[in-house]
Amino acid sequence: MRQYVSDCQPDKKGLLTVSGKDYRYMKQVLRLAVGDMLKVRLPDGRLQNTTVCRINESERSIVLQVCADMETGQNQPQELPELDMWLFQFVAKGSKMDAIVRQATECGVSTIVPVLGAYSQAGGGEKNFRSDRLLRIIKEARQQSGSAMDTRILDAMPLEEALALWKEEHGSAEDSFAAVLYERMEDTQALHKAVAQKKIRHVALAVGAEGGISPEEILLFRQGGFVPLHFKTNILRCETAALYGIAALQNAITEQNIWQCRE
Repeated sequence: MRQYVSDCQPDKKGLLTVSGKDYRYMKQVLRLAVGDMLKVRLPDGRLQNTTVCRINESERSIVLQVCADMETGQNQPQELPELDMWLFQFVAKGSKMDAIVRQATECGVSTIVPVLGAYSQAGGGEKNFRSDRLLRIIKEARQQSGSAMDTRILDAMPLEEALALWKEEHGSAEDSFAAVLYERMEDTQALHKAVAQKKIRHVALAVGAEGGISPEEILLFRQGGFVPLHFKTNILRCETAALYGIAALQNAITEQNIWQCRE
């Protein structure tokens, strides 16, 4: 289900004016015409049904009309994913980071933390990851996938700072689980065994950049409560590993939580 992610609330008349790059998205990508229906995700999280009531090509703007009275409670937000998932991604090359951010957003990851590590790429070592370009990638990914999760991306930080952030937010919670993907097999755990016998709500996944993760960094992850996981697959690019890991963890934990609820 496609949606438009709005940066502002409708006015008192239930009208929402769209212009600029969002106008081009609606005209060229969605090809909307007067009378067409469009679902809009508002800043407060609600998903509203709207109708295109006016298109002004000279001003390059589109006016949307909310279909239901916002005070009646008819248009409720979609239920957020049960998992609050964080991705700790070691900084990769620019184009690969773009792909990782887009795919993580489509999968419903709540927080993306770029990490500066031993193998972080010089070309992607910028600290400011909340640029207009990446925020646009996140918005477009949410619109394409229909994600109800308001994905955020933080500025890049050293591994020690990233581990401290996770510990402060969720690391000590009983319903949290943290894992790091490791290309070596020694001292790693099987995924389903690692998540068994535990109801998990908050999950963190750490993925290396090109070159992987150094042994010293793996030691820091262990000390920070992260479980090293090794998937017996072909050699994966870092952007593929991130998507593979997100999907594997989401599926394993969701299944585990469902079975625990049935018991």
